[in-house]
Amino acid sequence: MVVSIDKNAGFCWGVVRAIDFAERELQNSSKMYSLGDVIHNASEVNRLAKLGMETISVEHFDKIPAGSKVLIRAHGEPPSTYKKAVDFGIELIDATCPVVTKVQERIKKFVDKNYQVVIFGKKDHAEVLGLRGVTGDKAIVILTLSEALERVNLALPTVLFSQTTMDKETFASIASALKLKVKELIIGTIEDEAVEFHAKDTICGQVSGREKKLREFALSNDVIIFTAGKKSSNGKVLFAIAKEVNPKTFFVESNEEIDFSWFKDAKTVGITGATSTPKWVMEEIKSVIEKKAHP
Repeated sequence: MVVSIDKNAGFCWGVVRAIDFAERELQNSSKMYSLGDVIHNASEVNRLAKLGMETISVEHFDKIPAGSKVLIRAHGEPPSTYKKAVDFGIELIDATCPVVTKVQERIKKFVDKNYQVVIFGKKDHAEVLGLRGVTGDKAIVILTLSEALERVNLALPTVLFSQTTMDKETFASIASALKLKVKELIIGTIEDEAVEFHAKDTICGQVSGREKKLREFALSNDVIIFTAGKKSSNGKVLFAIAKEVNPKTFFVESNEEIDFSWFKDAKTVGITGATSTPKWVMEEIKSVIEKKAHP
């Protein structure tokens, strides 16, 4: 049985950057904090915890000593977090992914022009909380086409953005349907007034670009082991894609969850993961499978 690791899997550059920020700070300090899990992967969070990183929430700013260093992870934070840091004398290490920062900046420009902001994403996802914060929590967050059609008032100037880890196909269908609804409004209005609507595809290119290669990798192996943190939004999306093309795709967070009956009659096993999955976790899983297959 041949076991291989997907060469296109592993940390996206935004996550690599955040981990680098954390490791550099921990080299000079025995203690620092992270606002939420620095990454949605328990194995990597545990590794960094051993180096001195403690996960906290914004609500616990008042529980840590003034002058402490707190990491803002790649997902970003709303403006209110920066204000709280000043209020409590906290030094922020800002590792927000530049892609996310750019989305926040673009949203702010439309907020300043009094646009209704619609975000395709998960309402309570860390990244979306930051995007919502830019709008003063006035954004309409939707997950489905039906939600968009029901909740978005296109009589108002409107702009559609996306959480960076969502799927392009659904975003495109939502944008297309809203554009069609705008045309109907224009045709139906007596004064033929222009209706302002813009769709901004802010899905990360590295995330969306993986889909085609992941499908190819999943099809080229008899069995796929997909490893990611259970909280990973990107992991859920990519796992579903792999499972769609290869029904023998199995989700594990660590090698302890592997069921070796999955490999019966398999000649090739592929290991892949989310953009938040460390390479060392995939290497560890590969080693465990190979030892069992070739004791």
